[in-house]
Amino acid sequence: MAISRAMRRLLRVLVLEEEQCQTALESALGELRRLEQALQAAADRDRGGRRLITASAGSGEWTDRLSGLEETRAAHRRKMLLAPRIDDAQQEIDGLRRAYLAKRVERRQAETLIQEAEARDAIEADRRSQQALDDWYLNRLHRAASKTDRPPHS
Repeated sequence: MAISRAMRRLLRVLVLEEEQCQTALESALGELRRLEQALQAAADRDRGGRRLITASAGSGEWTDRLSGLEETRAAHRRKMLLAPRIDDAQQEIDGLRRAYLAKRVERRQAETLIQEAEARDAIEADRRSQQALDDWYLNRLHRAASKTDRPPHS
């Protein structure tokens, strides 16, 4: 049984779908990293604001104190905006990872079916080849035996 072209096309489609799922997953992971970096930048801004507040306490500069307070408030707002987006991105990544793994399983199953069919075809071809060799050898023996059994023509 030869492997059908439809089966090979199915495998190519599954490979492409798996690659698309992998690309989407990598893109979502990149977006998550970008959001996490923004969250880290907000934390850095918060620390900078607190340092300004601490420095203003020693120097008595009220503008440094106000700017420090504003920096910490802005950083807090930024963190509050980023947290749900990060959660959404993580949920999206979970879904994309499941889809990618499912496509990977489908592709591997199709590959296994094709490999098994190729193995069966190879075994069948070997069997046919051996049968042909056996037939040839038996015919040769039969011809040799029939030549010795015939009376000579003269």
